[in-house]
Amino acid sequence: MNAPVVWLTGLPSSGKTTLARAVKHRLDLRNAPCCLLDSDEVRDALNPRPGYDPAGRAAFYATLAALAALLSRQGLVTLVSATAHQRAYRESARAVAPRFIEVYVDTPLEECERRDTKGLYRRGRNGEITDVPGVHLLYEPPAAPAVVAHGGEDNKAVDEIVGAILLGAPGAAGEE
Repeated sequence: MNAPVVWLTGLPSSGKTTLARAVKHRLDLRNAPCCLLDSDEVRDALNPRPGYDPAGRAAFYATLAALAALLSRQGLVTLVSATAHQRAYRESARAVAPRFIEVYVDTPLEECERRDTKGLYRRGRNGEITDVPGVHLLYEPPAAPAVVAHGGEDNKAVDEIVGAILLGAPGAAGEE
């Protein structure tokens, strides 16, 4: 049975992983088979480690999308926490996924900078790095996300995401 790929997108430090963990916890409580692919963790696991230049990002997001689709075809709800600042990256992921649920974690840039534990924004503003979405690179929000969350601790969004996942479960209302 194919399960959905749930792609959580937003600026760095917007709360994508926090929200994905909350959704995973809720699915675990329901014994729903699921996994979380955090882009930072996946990037660290790949060898060689992909770069942040345009070609490196494109290759990384293509790999992440293919991995998510593979897992979803094996019946795992696959939660992907990844900035994927260009819509094209997410549309490519949508094209390979059996079912795709896009979640936009809409957090103001100022709040993302305040939360930034990795120091991306600080290093970007100091000129140490030049490829930070929201500072140097345009972040393209989703045109029509299934769910819009406001930060990572948005319980209403967790409910909406879990509902969207379960809506497509076999025997559930709305199944095609």
